[in-house]
Amino acid sequence: MPDLTLERRFDADPETVFAYISRAENLVRWWGPEGMSVPEHDLSLDRVGPWYSVMLGGDGQRYKVSGHVTHVDPPHSIGFTWAWHDEHDRRGVESHVTIRLVPAQGGGTAFHLHHADLPEGEAADSHERGWTSCLRKLEAVLQSN
Repeated sequence: MPDLTLERRFDADPETVFAYISRAENLVRWWGPEGMSVPEHDLSLDRVGPWYSVMLGGDGQRYKVSGHVTHVDPPHSIGFTWAWHDEHDRRGVESHVTIRLVPAQGGGTAFHLHHADLPEGEAADSHERGWTSCLRKLEAVLQSN
């Protein structure tokens, strides 16, 4: 199964970035690719336990994903499982996401996202496009605050 790794540098300190990747009120501002909203969710990634979100595309298509937060180490890392739901609300193949934050040389935060155990084929490419879009939104949100 393929893995995906994305790295970014944000001009905010690790504590601020951690608040935006862990608290529900901040997550909904950047969660989901550009053009999508998150009308339903339990997205608090600041505690171990279950989470879910429903992303809504501009065309009205709904995309549900859920998982379990496996670890929270403020302001250093968060780990969680990830599985898409089908049209009958059955969970698909489970993968694993780890986000690590490290103070960047010269200031800011080095952001590392590792999405492991993705299904073969288009899934890795699709997740790379989705996460890249989400991280553009996160960067814009961080710059606006």
